[in-house]
Amino acid sequence: MNDMITIDGAHGEGGGQVLRSALAASLITGRPLRIENVRGQRSKPGLLRQHLTGLRAAAEIGDARLEGAEMGSKFVTFAPRTIRPGDYRFQVGSAGSAVLVIQTVLPALFRADGPSTLVVTGGTHASWAPSFDFLDRTYLPCLRSMGLEASATLERYGFYPAGGGQITVRVEPIGEPALLKPFELLERGADQGRSAEALVARIPRNIAERQLRTVTSRLGWTAEEDDLRVAETDRSVGPGNAITLAVQSERVTEVFVAYGKLGVPAERIAREAVKQARAYLVTDAPVGEFLADQLLLPMTLVGGGSFRTTKITRHTQTNLDVLARFFAFDAEVTRESGSCRLTMKMGHEEKAGSESEADQRPNPLQQS
Repeated sequence: MNDMITIDGAHGEGGGQVLRSALAASLITGRPLRIENVRGQRSKPGLLRQHLTGLRAAAEIGDARLEGAEMGSKFVTFAPRTIRPGDYRFQVGSAGSAVLVIQTVLPALFRADGPSTLVVTGGTHASWAPSFDFLDRTYLPCLRSMGLEASATLERYGFYPAGGGQITVRVEPIGEPALLKPFELLERGADQGRSAEALVARIPRNIAERQLRTVTSRLGWTAEEDDLRVAETDRSVGPGNAITLAVQSERVTEVFVAYGKLGVPAERIAREAVKQARAYLVTDAPVGEFLADQLLLPMTLVGGGSFRTTKITRHTQTNLDVLARFFAFDAEVTRESGSCRLTMKMGHEEKAGSESEADQRPNPLQQS
């Protein structure tokens, strides 16, 4: 039962997602893990600072034996012993994503035998990663609907390149397993409003105002019908800008974010967020493409479930492939007009095996 699982880090999308999902699944199941070719499909393969922070956080929480925990390392060996609740503080040390570190260890802490607190310092609004707003308004409410209790507080913003943001997460362990329920999100439910927040930290307010005008012209959202606002903050180490669009429905709130970049016009940044929101709004699927792949690991804790999403991305497929190395489940996708329905049915035994054994197993994602 304790045979080491070996995973090729260049599989599928070949980035940090493989590492994070494998670490989280190893913590939950207690199965030792070796990852080779870490981030093998990235221009700079190997561990970067945020991946190293997530790895060390997982090792501390799981009392794990660890090899390869250094910058640039292309292999990792991780052997957890037990999940320990507690008060933890982790520092990314850059603008690398604090949210991705949190998502790496959060599922395991639900399995601990007591409550925990995580304080993570790093990027709270970082490119190619979920923002704090997504964590707080989209991801955690979905987990709570499964019976998994956690809350998050933004103590300080962290933008690229300074970082220095801080998020505190409080986690309650799973109590009565009977209170957990398979995740189901097939419809959005009634429309409960839309919002756009243009946030500026230590930069001129007119950047935010120009972004809101772009949202109005591109999406037709107006101050009379929608919540459009400029937010200014000095709770950050360095300057930064984020435009956050939210589509709130009865059963889910989806959040879309784009970040200001030096030398890039404010209007262009706003158009990036608009593009994301439009892709969601042209379908009636409740789950956006980024949320879809982040729901899969929590679903293994609660007995699977079903949701409708805008599309099955390579990230989602890769995540399913990694999780199939640790858990017994079948995942079926039914394609509908403009959306996909993904159903996960859990088995009764957890899996382990070598890379070659995994290659011989059928793909867990069956499409119809």
